[in-house]
Amino acid sequence: MASARSTRPPSGTPALEAGGDAGGLPARFRARAEWDPLEEVLVHRPGVEMFFGLLEPYSFLYERGFRNDEAVHEHEELEHALRQAGVRVRRLIHLAIEIGERRPELIERVRRAIPRIVHYSGPRSMVEASRAALRRNLDRFDGETLFNILLLRPSLRLRRRPGARVILPTVELDTPLANLYFMRDQQALSANGYVLGRMSKPQRRNEPVLTGALLRAWGAPFVGEVRAPGTFEGGDFLPMGDFALLGTGDRTNASGVRQLLASRLGVDEVAVVHQPSHPTVPGDDPDPMIDMHLDTYLNIPGEGLALGCTPLLERARTEVYRRAGDGRMRREGRSVPLREFLARKKIEVLPISSLEQMSYASNFLCLRDRRILAVEVESEVDRVLRGLAVAARRDPARYGALYRLAQKERGELRSGRGFFPHTASVRDHGIDVVPLDLAEITGGYGGAHCMTCVVRRSVPG
Repeated sequence: MASARSTRPPSGTPALEAGGDAGGLPARFRARAEWDPLEEVLVHRPGVEMFFGLLEPYSFLYERGFRNDEAVHEHEELEHALRQAGVRVRRLIHLAIEIGERRPELIERVRRAIPRIVHYSGPRSMVEASRAALRRNLDRFDGETLFNILLLRPSLRLRRRPGARVILPTVELDTPLANLYFMRDQQALSANGYVLGRMSKPQRRNEPVLTGALLRAWGAPFVGEVRAPGTFEGGDFLPMGDFALLGTGDRTNASGVRQLLASRLGVDEVAVVHQPSHPTVPGDDPDPMIDMHLDTYLNIPGEGLALGCTPLLERARTEVYRRAGDGRMRREGRSVPLREFLARKKIEVLPISSLEQMSYASNFLCLRDRRILAVEVESEVDRVLRGLAVAARRDPARYGALYRLAQKERGELRSGRGFFPHTASVRDHGIDVVPLDLAEITGGYGGAHCMTCVVRRSVPG
């Protein structure tokens, strides 16, 4: 666990308040289009909670096991690269501490909630004494301590043994927020403010509770909040200027889509994209670890330009919703493949292979028009292939063909055009790349796009 000194906001941290502009909207908290200049992001550098995720990667929704210390270092490199690109980077724990110092009434509300989170079990007298001690000590808990309680959600089981003060406290954690570093997913930023999500998997349900409370305390406007039975995760939302793309599937369901369409997103057109299955995988049931969110197989490096996996773009059915005279979003026309929809919008698609797609090629972060921060795909492919090999051995009928395709693509890419982002197509389209080796931390299943919550994109001109 990082010390209080290391997690305290650095000197010169900008004021907590959002500030305003001539239009009366906060200067922060707007994202009109993925290619507009990125000015500020919120991140969570993973801590001890990641360790617990690594003890059981499958249950914690990770793609694979990985080295904790290297993953944290890679996240620090991501933060450094963003700052070098002129992006203001704010860490979630720093925001929590700053809010606590400036708004003590919010800290008091969190303190009052702690006894409902931290539970004690064991002999009645010991439990009562422990609960009383917790209530007495709450005033001594600083912002970092409270943040870590919300992050780890600990409880204690007490057992007495013979002898003076021989008590065995067993600490149990109620699903630590091991995926919190994927800061894209708890919310999505539109042209008018945030939509707070509701995570599809119960392992992640408490994440938007934490991020939503902090963003609201910071003064961020919210234009919607997805409630049960709806689910929505921010990796399924891409603002595109005068329209938006909204993915639906394993992580964002039909109820979540309806609630997003009823939110004030600042656009009059939303294209709802259905999660596709890969053509090599039999059946119509998509594998969420192949294309969990929309941003795992499609992303936007610049205006009029997209990058995506062609087989998935051709199978992703897309429905267009437009705002009618009564203000409601209504579906128009028939569904079409996402590739066809993008062509109608005169958006050129730079194709990537299935192997590159599964190696996080599309999970880059657009810094500004035709400048991206991207994963070094070649450092990912061998790990991806090893995972596919295991899946193919366990279920050859389902994953055998995909594994053979990925093997073939690796050979072709190494002997031919090379791996994204170091390709002639990228250079020919004027895309400037800041490459990052994130080979360990992507084991949680996500790249630079997934790890950043956008706070502000400016509108050029």
